[in-house]
Amino acid sequence: MQSWKHWLLIGLILFVALTLRWTGIDWDDYHHYHPDERYITWVATTIEWPADLADALNPTQSSLNPFYWYPEAESAGIEVLQDEARKFAYGHVPLYMGVLATRVVERIGLFAQGFLPPDWLVTTDIFNGRSANEFNHLTAVARALTGLIDAGTVLLIFLLGRRMFNSAVGLLAAAFLALNVMHIQLSHFFTADPYLTFFTIAALYFMVRAVYAGEALREDMMRSREQRCSPTCNLLVAAVFVGLAIGAKFSALLLFLPLTVTALLVLPQSRFWRLLGLFASAVLTFAITNPFAILDLNCEVIIPAAMVGPLHVPALDLRSCYLSNIVTQGAMVRGQSDLGFTRQYDGTWPYLYPLEMQLRWGMGLPLGLLAFAAFAWVIWITARSLWQRWRGNAESAVDPFSPLTISLLILLIWAVPFFITTGGFYVKFMRYLQPLAPLLMLFGAALIFQLRDKRIRFAVLLLVLLPTAVYALSFINIYKSDHPWDEASRWVYANIPPGTFIASEQWDDSLPTTMLVDGRIRQRYEYLDQQLTWLTGPDAADNEAKLEKNLLLLEQAEYVTLLSNRVYGVVPRIEDRYPLSHVYHQLLFDGTLGFEPVYVNTRAPGLFGIHLLPDSFIWPELQPPQEIIDYLENFPGLNGGRFDESFTVYDQPLVMIFKKVELKTAEEMRQYFPEQ
Repeated sequence: MQSWKHWLLIGLILFVALTLRWTGIDWDDYHHYHPDERYITWVATTIEWPADLADALNPTQSSLNPFYWYPEAESAGIEVLQDEARKFAYGHVPLYMGVLATRVVERIGLFAQGFLPPDWLVTTDIFNGRSANEFNHLTAVARALTGLIDAGTVLLIFLLGRRMFNSAVGLLAAAFLALNVMHIQLSHFFTADPYLTFFTIAALYFMVRAVYAGEALREDMMRSREQRCSPTCNLLVAAVFVGLAIGAKFSALLLFLPLTVTALLVLPQSRFWRLLGLFASAVLTFAITNPFAILDLNCEVIIPAAMVGPLHVPALDLRSCYLSNIVTQGAMVRGQSDLGFTRQYDGTWPYLYPLEMQLRWGMGLPLGLLAFAAFAWVIWITARSLWQRWRGNAESAVDPFSPLTISLLILLIWAVPFFITTGGFYVKFMRYLQPLAPLLMLFGAALIFQLRDKRIRFAVLLLVLLPTAVYALSFINIYKSDHPWDEASRWVYANIPPGTFIASEQWDDSLPTTMLVDGRIRQRYEYLDQQLTWLTGPDAADNEAKLEKNLLLLEQAEYVTLLSNRVYGVVPRIEDRYPLSHVYHQLLFDGTLGFEPVYVNTRAPGLFGIHLLPDSFIWPELQPPQEIIDYLENFPGLNGGRFDESFTVYDQPLVMIFKKVELKTAEEMRQYFPEQ
């Protein structure tokens, strides 16, 4: 195929990728329903160039420090804290990129608006910065930037596949990634994972380029593209991307493994000093783009004493705010911190649960099966090649490894430890595997092109590509209807008088959302709200006092809201942790506690009237009210089974509102709960 056709096709794939990623960037009407995104954007509203450059690097005075609410911090339209520490558990790089993109768009907004349709979302949400609430405008621009960054990952995986195999493999890998539903969903959030993924794949791409550049030098291919940049040059660029990846998320530290191996394999001489220079370049890039990870030493972080083999490592107090957050996050993902929103992973299997969630929801069954089968295939062929070449070298001094074998080895030196580490976490959010997904798409495309029979190859390609495309199109259709929490809020404002007591659940959101209704602002605070603490906070036990408190709230409440499965998806299935509370939701559903459902709403992936509906009740083994069952039957199609809470809770939750129809006292309700 001619080169211009390759670029025409990748241009078409990128257009599709951007369309899927930019469709529905207003998925929550900018009510900030994603808690991580909400906090990042909240911090971003106070990030600005310091008025006094003398304060630029002062951790407690600088308006650039994400770890501290600097004195006199403010943002129009929202309330921000001042002169106190803040818990920012993310890298600086995505934060700074989102702020920078917003400022650039604000500069060109007035000019661009004159050339764009006035009612187009890009005009109203992206280029209207001077007239928009900063909190909302930052969210819109940063989401658009995230989609662009993820489309950049699609381009990178094409380039990587083209370099290692051929353009056909690169194009198919890019198509798979463009249609990957996990990537499409995460591109709608201003969070760190898409940035981590982009910088990771960029770093690996330039490591692979270094391999081929070294091969070109050995063969004296003076006209090769790789001659434009030597192995050292490519590795230097890779090191910069390693620094940026770590600046997006600390887990990118594993990239030092393939960087080291690549340098040792391809650098012609002075390997130690050049490797040291590469490490220094990565660290310097991190320091420049994450300055307060180094400068802010106003926090206390204790690394406990430990035994490393025969050595005793004493406890360390590093006082670094950055490390403090890293230690906190590390304790969370390993299950050492008992947090309510991570208890959904009790009883889930390492490796198998993340694999199941990718097959069910992240990639879909056809693409997921191909991707993980190809992962195993690449591990096998690389190990076999290395073994055969090692035996050949030992016996007959065969030539060094081929560039393809070395390149696959480099990718696996990152991918295998990453999967072993991440898949073994107690906390298994689907997004944790996003950096691995592009390589799985590449391996899957390469596996298809290993099939020698063209008819079989074409059949397999269609069996994977077509269902994946249908799934991607059905997924973005969720954004064509209003967010369920918005719809439920309108129902509350229209049907429930202000001042009514509406009980919500801890760790979930509450209704109604503050929003514009019939031309005027309606406030959440028009209604009384208290939280039922079934899930409770860190390390809290299920006891009689907690039950009594919650039953007293139910006695007073006129309505109860369940805005997602954050609580009822966990408490009923962990009976040993919740010996009293685990029966609550079924009692609520049965009407035993005096409530009945009066409102239900959701949105689910669907195309041509056929839906893929997550099942909120199968995992906790709950029987929902008949009214809920009747409503869900209006979504004909497939029952997708259990799901990871993080896949639905932000943009497609199931909302249920229950109204009190029979007054029961706390004492009367207590008889339906087990004795402690």
